[in-house]
Amino acid sequence: MDRKQLLDTLTQITLENKTFAEALLLKSETELNHSPSDDSWSILECIEHLNLYGNFYLPEIASCIAKADESNRNLFKSGFLGNYFVKLIQPKPRLNKMKTATKMNPKGRRLTKNCLQVFIRQQNQLLDLLQKAHTTDLTQLKTKISISRFLRLRLGDTLQFVVYHNQRHMEQVRRILQEKKRDCL
Repeated sequence: MDRKQLLDTLTQITLENKTFAEALLLKSETELNHSPSDDSWSILECIEHLNLYGNFYLPEIASCIAKADESNRNLFKSGFLGNYFVKLIQPKPRLNKMKTATKMNPKGRRLTKNCLQVFIRQQNQLLDLLQKAHTTDLTQLKTKISISRFLRLRLGDTLQFVVYHNQRHMEQVRRILQEKKRDCL
């Protein structure tokens, strides 16, 4: 896969996620905290979940890029495990429900619009990291992952995982808004 093309795609998705989050700031906290059902997350719970992942992955990615030498390698080859995780998390027309790690589950927390502001800041950080990644070797550099101290993913796989995970939950937020709109009709 071409490094520039991959990073450009991830940048575009991140910009869309950031723009959507900025639009959510116009909604009331009551609407943002409304959960469609007892076993579903509210909009702010979806965003806080992404913030919790961002708190782990953004420093990890930044550290990896900071240690990297400049690279002319323009191709990225996904690893077996990384490719598996990316395919698992990528948004699909019919999303499969996934169990969330307890430490990454925001259910029941008292949340404010500050969650959105944190998410927007994290998206700005991610955009900066995606820009810096244009001169790094996305295949050779590896990052830790949140679910295991022992496993590492290629930087390109980690970037894809983070961006597609964000996109997946932003789609979940859109569905929550659509359900609420239908309920009001």
